[in-house]
Amino acid sequence: MSFKSTEALGSQPIPKLLIQQAVPASIGILVMSLNILIDTIFVGQWIGSNAIAAINVVLPVSFFIAALGMSIGVGGASIISRALGENMHSKAERTFANQITLTLILTVFVVFFGLLFVDQIIPIFGGKGSLFSLAKTYYVIVMYGVPVLAFCMMSNNTIRAEGKPKNAMYAMLLPSVSNLFLDYVFIRVFDWGMMGAAWATTLSYGVCASYILYFFLSKKSVLRPKWDAFFLDSTLLKEITSLGSVTLVRQAMVSVTVLLVNNILFSFGGESTIAVYAILSRMLMFATFPIFGITQGFLPIAGYNYGAKNWNRVRRVINISIAFASGLATLVLIFILFFADQIPMLFSQDAVVNSQTPGALKYVFAALPVVGIQLIGSAFFQAIGKALPALLLTLSRQGLIFIPLLFLFSHYYGVEGVWLAFPVADVIATVVTAYFLNKAIRKELHS
Repeated sequence: MSFKSTEALGSQPIPKLLIQQAVPASIGILVMSLNILIDTIFVGQWIGSNAIAAINVVLPVSFFIAALGMSIGVGGASIISRALGENMHSKAERTFANQITLTLILTVFVVFFGLLFVDQIIPIFGGKGSLFSLAKTYYVIVMYGVPVLAFCMMSNNTIRAEGKPKNAMYAMLLPSVSNLFLDYVFIRVFDWGMMGAAWATTLSYGVCASYILYFFLSKKSVLRPKWDAFFLDSTLLKEITSLGSVTLVRQAMVSVTVLLVNNILFSFGGESTIAVYAILSRMLMFATFPIFGITQGFLPIAGYNYGAKNWNRVRRVINISIAFASGLATLVLIFILFFADQIPMLFSQDAVVNSQTPGALKYVFAALPVVGIQLIGSAFFQAIGKALPALLLTLSRQGLIFIPLLFLFSHYYGVEGVWLAFPVADVIATVVTAYFLNKAIRKELHS
């Protein structure tokens, strides 16, 4: 069993190490985002723009349940990174085992009730009118696979915490490629419509889980927990859930945001405006992959070196990560502005959707260069085990700032006000995050 890749987190030069960690994460997120993007193109071109809107109704629900796994993964990964940095290997193994048990219990429980109340949930998230039947078809099938997705999201963060970014990347690549292949077969060849899109997505989760099981059951992983480690430990659970709550609240607020935006847009322009928002959401997932990749690369480096009390390395990885993220985000913004008129035509042939999307893209992406500060700032508090500040910073962007602006701006400016709320909230949240991050660096990273 080799610990070389884990120990490198505390010894290699920060720029080189960040690139090693961030590039595989970025590639994995890019492929996953491309998968969602191309999946949306297939659905829009082969089924119709209402199908795009219907999927956008379902995604917040399924993603929130999957986020249970992600939050457990992020919370546990913070503990694992610091434990490995402190040479507490048994604690790292017990944490991983508890992550698995907790993920399966919570997601199966939530999915049961999600299916039981399907007819009530879909309209709440904007699945009204002609969108309801399409959304329900997609929702029911995808929900069966969501516990598997949650396991994958949890395990992916754990793999990164070990310092194995390439294996984490493979775990994201395989389901993305398989989903696109199955999309073509089920939608185009078999003509299954929304049912085909849903089964392609669900089966791709199984492909991901198969690779992850292979990784942990082989000798590739340094984590080899014994059977008794799978019994829930109250102390570990408290730390996992407190740290993971940041990620869960972030995704919960994303789901609430989509719920509110879908309903406000439906009241102004019906199904077509929800389709515009669906395109924007897919572009955000795709275009922000470098920023999220850097954030994923940042977490194990910061956590390991904080556990090892290498304060200078922690400060350095914060500064370099923010610089990289901001530079890449600026390039993405330039790309979006340049191709804003061409992008919507990839997704839909609906003239109304294609005419509204370019302006919305420019509004929503306007503050993208500062988003890296928000993400790295919040991730820093997670990496060092400070759950409350990370939680409050997450809430400030998604809830405390954005939601009031959404209601205020939409009241005065209609649909345009909805789009304007995104960049204004980003700028305000960045100022708040920068203040608290700078204060924490002076306090926590003393020499």
